[in-house]
Amino acid sequence: MLATALPLSAAAPLPASAQDTLYFSAIPDEDETRLIERFSAVAEYLSDELGVPVEFVPVKSYPAAVTAFRNDQVQLAWFGGLSGVQARLLVDGARAIAQGDEDTTFVSYFIAHTDTGLERSERFPEAARGLSFTFGAKTSTSGRLMPEYGIRQETGEAPEDFFSRVGFSGDHSQTLRLVASGAWQVGALNYTVYDQAVADNAPEVETTTIIWQTPPYPDYNWTIRGDVDARWGEGFADRVQAALIGMDDPDLLAAFPRNAFIAARNDDYAPIEQVARDLDLLE
Repeated sequence: MLATALPLSAAAPLPASAQDTLYFSAIPDEDETRLIERFSAVAEYLSDELGVPVEFVPVKSYPAAVTAFRNDQVQLAWFGGLSGVQARLLVDGARAIAQGDEDTTFVSYFIAHTDTGLERSERFPEAARGLSFTFGAKTSTSGRLMPEYGIRQETGEAPEDFFSRVGFSGDHSQTLRLVASGAWQVGALNYTVYDQAVADNAPEVETTTIIWQTPPYPDYNWTIRGDVDARWGEGFADRVQAALIGMDDPDLLAAFPRNAFIAARNDDYAPIEQVARDLDLLE
């Protein structure tokens, strides 16, 4: 199935009797073109495994992914830790069903432009004080939530007090580009995005360097609505979970990138919910 760019703000959920297609989405943590390429192949795999039509629906922002899930415009989503918590709090019975093997101990990298002279350290880089800094998306777990928590824990200060200027790039790829260009001196991003850039010999890694990484935390997850069994039959959510955990095609897994998917449950993300509440990022 090809990805379908639906106008999610205007779409309305169809009655269960009419909606035989399973729609899923994902937080836009990278460029839309790459996301469509990644998840169109996943849609084909899930359709074959589940025996129902499956379509990927791209969205423009992290909040849009949560809204689409809440409004029943998608029934399954690949969320970050925080967006998954937000979505599950809004939809009765929603549950995390799978996560990448790496997502139990995820980390964020702090990177700096090489002109800053900063180097990698086990300790938080005090020498970054007074430089400009960019997060990723405002509700990104690895691009904002845990980096901000790390800054506050390590320095005892808010990011706006430690750095001279603080911004939000929108996604991890853009953070890398902006720091590489010198538009921002320091930034925080998903470690897999930076590691992939290194593996690809991307030009951005020539002018950036990792200076610190956060302690590990739980992150990305597949979350499904609680009413899918009523539509597609008893045990459907478990079948989706089995299909995701059974995904062993190296090309599909490399698109995330993950080595494998394992079972997940809501309680796995209790630490993320607590940090979000501590930072007043949950309503």
